[in-house]
Amino acid sequence: MKLFNKTDIIFVLAIVVASLVFWGAYRLYFSETPAKAEIYHDSNLVMTVDLDENIDKEFSIPQEPQVVFHLFSDGSIRFEKSDCRDKICVRSGKLDMVGQSAACLPNKIVLKIVREHKPQKDDIDIIIGN
Repeated sequence: MKLFNKTDIIFVLAIVVASLVFWGAYRLYFSETPAKAEIYHDSNLVMTVDLDENIDKEFSIPQEPQVVFHLFSDGSIRFEKSDCRDKICVRSGKLDMVGQSAACLPNKIVLKIVREHKPQKDDIDIIIGN
């Protein structure tokens, strides 16, 4: 009895190739997008960090001074230190691309990389109603 048919292998290879193409397009599109880091504490935005500053520094937020972030000169950011038990936030590594995020759940902190939105002439100013 055969474990795989020829069509099974072709199907799996097609999925792998399609995944690599979409992943490459995503990386290519978002790698050049101007980005900023947003730091939330208890679902409230407490700090916005410009990733294009080209400086290397460590900082923390006033709400949780024991949680330390590291901003790298290459435009990436990461959790450097935390007093939480599991240290998943520290092990999440560098974030440098739009859409990436990391969280320190015991300290209620979320770090997200988002697009740096520059207002356009035809942007919506206000929405009224529900």
